[in-house]
Formats: sequence, structure tokens, C-alpha cells
Amino acid sequence: MKFRFSNKVSVFPHYLRLEYDHRCRQFSTSFLRKLQTNPQVRASFSGGSNNSQGNTFLLPGATLATLLMLGALHARRMYDDRKVEEAREKGIEIEFKPDAKASFLRLLPLRSISRIWGFMTSVEYPVWMRPYVYKAWARAFHSNLEEAALPLGEYASLREFFVRTLKQGSRPIDHDPHCLVSPVDGIVLRVGELKGVGAKIEQVKGFSYSVSSLLGSSSFLPMIEEGEMHEQSGEQESTPTEKTKKSWWSISLASPRVRDTATARPVKGLYYCVIYLKPGDYHRIHSPVDWHVLVRRHFSGRLFPLNERATRTIRNLYVENERVVLEGMWQEGYLAMAAVGATNIGSIELVIEPELRTNRPRKKLLHSEPPEERVYEPQGVGMMLKKGDEVGAFNMGSTVVLVFQAPTIKSPKRGDNSNFRFCIKRGDKIRVGEGLGRWQESCNERASF
Repeated sequence: MKFRFSNKVSVFPHYLRLEYDHRCRQFSTSFLRKLQTNPQVRASFSGGSNNSQGNTFLLPGATLATLLMLGALHARRMYDDRKVEEAREKGIEIEFKPDAKASFLRLLPLRSISRIWGFMTSVEYPVWMRPYVYKAWARAFHSNLEEAALPLGEYASLREFFVRTLKQGSRPIDHDPHCLVSPVDGIVLRVGELKGVGAKIEQVKGFSYSVSSLLGSSSFLPMIEEGEMHEQSGEQESTPTEKTKKSWWSISLASPRVRDTATARPVKGLYYCVIYLKPGDYHRIHSPVDWHVLVRRHFSGRLFPLNERATRTIRNLYVENERVVLEGMWQEGYLAMAAVGATNIGSIELVIEPELRTNRPRKKLLHSEPPEERVYEPQGVGMMLKKGDEVGAFNMGSTVVLVFQAPTIKSPKRGDNSNFRFCIKRGDKIRVGEGLGRWQESCNERASF
């Protein structure tokens, strides 16, 4: 197949190109003015002079390439955001529709490209340049620099700036024991209860993916075979969550039972929440509740982008991408958190396991390759995390998928099966520590920001 590119067709609308060109001219003008008036800056480019003091610095090509990449990302983001906003204003929900670009992405070495991007973002900038680069990034991706824990000049590279910590008190944690909080800053893409055969989550209108495929075939996700549905239905309606909180998880760890996930159904009271982190968001991941992390799985998958266009054009996006899955137990039962990588975000770091390395070079990457799994010691207890504790970090933006059990009580008055209620809905912006859902009380309205 031959691809033809016409130089008569503009990639971006005319008004976006004018705006982007204007911003580029402004940046160039201010940069040149700084170069003319600051001797230290001139010395940095000229390699030093007799009148300059301090260490000289030659701007590497990687730094220039990084700046150009930031400009391209910003222009593309503006174009995509405008299209999505126009669709939302018209009340249109974009459906799943594969295109040629999605097929072309499969041919690209996205893992290698992401490692190159990781190298470029690790390049250290001269101290005088750092505030300009980070402020330009903040303007492009709407980052709040006032929350940064350190002065901008102390972040040596873009990577350090991406995973920056925040000032004390910037993300207050809701410590209500009947509340599950957001582990990340981002936009809520999907929320709901897992129901039906196969336990699937809607990726976008018209396409869904299996939770078992996301978490792994050895996951101890509480599922019930078709033949067991009638036997256990009466017991589960009369008992909130005690039956599902028994030692089935320890049995799964000791001798995992192979289930036919295509015919199995999730137990009642099993919920999910998908949150997308934009490049300008706070990139650290925190614990949503007090829980015991029992197992970690690392899937060395692809690194497709996770933006809006990708979700509606690439099948099984979250299942195919590289990801790290943490599984464990909390006071209400099962809990899993999947951190999904993306293009230029192959690096997923865990605070509880600093030696874990993702996006490693591989001679051959097979889609059917089993994940690398680690059972945390002591077995059956694992690692204890408190609500709000730091768990890990992304580079740039990505996606987190939460799957969890919540209290289930048969309520004839309300005519439903659960007293758990989400406090958020699809499209909401949420920050670390804010409530995702509550039980045994009504949801409080979240403060807008």
C-alpha cells in the first residue's frame, strides 16, 4: 500500500496555525532579547569568553529536539482538544471506528521512540534556561507551577519536572473511612459496575475490553461461573460483603484456578473507574484506600498513545499497552490498580518496588508473552499502604484503571443491589485525595476547581 501526502492540504485549521505561529514568534523574540542582554546566556552558546565566569555549556542537539517536540505536541493538542470540544457542544458521543493511522501505528517502533524521548527528557538544562522551558510547558499544557514543591531552577531536566512533588497540603486526602479517593489527577473517562458475562469495560461507544485481559489470566478477580450463579445468589443478597471477603484470594495465590472468563460473571458489588492523566497533570500515583498489595504484574506490551483519538481507533488499547498491575485486598474486598503506559511514557516507576524497570529493550515482543509477576512478602499479607501514600509515578500523562469491591446490600426500598455511590461522573476533573465514591451516606458535592 502506498501512502500519498498532498502539500495542498493543511494538517491543522488555518486559525490554529496562525495562533501557533504567533506564539512561536513571541517565544523567539523573548529568547533572542534574553540572549542579547544576558552575558551568561551568550557565554553558554559561545563556549565561554575571557569576561565570563563559571562553567560553559554547549546546548546539545537533544535539547533543541526536545523543544521542537514540545511545540509539535502543543499544536497537536490544540487541534485535538478543539475537535473534541466541538463534538461535546453538539452532544455527540464519538463511536469506535478504526482508521489507517491506527494500522500505521502498529508498524512504528514506539517502544524505541519512547526510550529516545526518555533520554531527551533526561538531558539537563542550564540553570538560566530551566524557568523558560518549564513555564512554556505549563502554558501549553495548563500546569499549575504554584504547586511545585521546589523552585523551577532546581529541576535539572524535563523528566524531573514531570514527576515533581507538590507543596504540603496541595492535595488534601479525604480520610472518611467510608470513602474511596482518587489515586491521580485527571479526567474521569468511565465509571460503573461490572456486570454481565465476561466483565467488560467500555473503551468507547461501540467497543469494550475484558477486565480479566487487562489484569491478567492469573488475576484473583472475584468471578462466578454460570453454574454457580443460582447457588450463591441467595447468600450474596442476604450478606453484604462477608462472603466475598473470605479467604478466596489466599487460595488463588496458593493454587490459582483456571476460569473460563468468557462465561464467568463478576460478583455483585464490583466496580471500575478509568482516569486519564494529561501531560500537564500531576504525575504521581497515590493509594486510594488503606489496603494490602499482594501481587504485582508487569505486562511488556505496546506503547500506543492513549489520547481521545487512540481510544476510538485502536482495539483493546489498554490491554495491548505496557502496564503495571497491583492487586490486593482492602476492608471491603478485592482491589486492583492498573497503571497503563503510552507513547513516550514507557517508564512506570513504583515507590514500593524501586528496582522495577519498564520499557526494556526486547529482542522479540510477543503479544501472548506472560507477564512478569511478583508476590510480595509475606505471602497473604503483602505490603500495607495507607490512603494517600505514594505508590508510583508516570512520565508525562497516562491512564489508571481501578477495579474494586464495595459494600453490597439488597435494598427493597431503592430497588437496587448496592449502597455504594460514585461521587463523580464521566467527564469530571478530579484530583488526588478527592472522593470517587462513598457508602452508608450520600455523596457530598465535590468542590469544583
